[in-house]
Amino acid sequence: MIEVNGLGKTYRVAVKAQGLAASVRSLFSPTYKEVHAVTEVSFRITPGELVGFIGPNGAGKTTTLKMLSGLLHPSRGTVKVLGYTPHDRNEQYLKQISLIMGQRNQLWWDLPTVETFRLNKDIYGVDEKSYRETVGELTEILEVKDVLTQPVRSLSLGQRMKCEFIAALIHRPKILFLDEPTIGLDIFMQKKVRQFIKEYNAKYKATVILTSHYMDDVRELCDRIIMIDRGRLVYDGRLADLVRTYANHKILVPIFNSPVTREELAQFATVVSFSYPKAVLNVPRGNASEIAAKLLHKYDIDDLDINEPELADVVGMVFAKSKKERKP
Repeated sequence: MIEVNGLGKTYRVAVKAQGLAASVRSLFSPTYKEVHAVTEVSFRITPGELVGFIGPNGAGKTTTLKMLSGLLHPSRGTVKVLGYTPHDRNEQYLKQISLIMGQRNQLWWDLPTVETFRLNKDIYGVDEKSYRETVGELTEILEVKDVLTQPVRSLSLGQRMKCEFIAALIHRPKILFLDEPTIGLDIFMQKKVRQFIKEYNAKYKATVILTSHYMDDVRELCDRIIMIDRGRLVYDGRLADLVRTYANHKILVPIFNSPVTREELAQFATVVSFSYPKAVLNVPRGNASEIAAKLLHKYDIDDLDINEPELADVVGMVFAKSKKERKP
């Protein structure tokens, strides 16, 4: 479905000189530097996969999505999506993909959302029957039937984001490139959008690549993640394997009924926080069950949870390791 080999993107950026005289000289004889946004990235994605594509700000995520969707021409390497070369901008290719960017919109600000839907229907050559079925189904799932005739400017951010999804899915694309689709939304609306993405992926077997800084998006939607840092691939694999590989500990959260001190707990594990009756303990992954049993045997405990580390913390470990390896 998607095959990327040695993908790279380099920008030629003008260097701004300091001082008035240098600034004037740079107008006539500018100097440039090369900025490598993406470097030698390779991966394959099979039909129907829902893949998280994550990295820190400036890692090259959006640049990669733009090359996959055909908005940018790669500086080197090859990309094949659905058998097409994206930057050729083949009409049949464009009719099978959709790029949704949380910080961009395609809805006409002063017109009702349904007008944008109909415009996209004509652009993509969708027949009337399919259009009505798709809009009816998506507006029901996303609960926006009552706002379709309202001007876009009168909608809330959450309503606009839902309508952006509908506008981008009028032609039922086989591939979705989602760049921060839940950015700026409240927790309730983020959950709604995540559920919609999951349902669309399951029903239409669509291939989805998702970038997000919200780890809840990644954890709830993606079995596989691809991580890049400074434009380079640093991890490609199952999310569960990432946690096991980079986090050698688990989190114990006991709630005590009997008296206990921080010093006592430190004999069992590393105490992350303690405010009686609740403690948060870091324990070696292989010893989590054993330590939990010892605590239950020695103390009167009302509740005890054994959790994996927060995904954000694990991702931070990966990037810290990548940064360390880059140092000479």
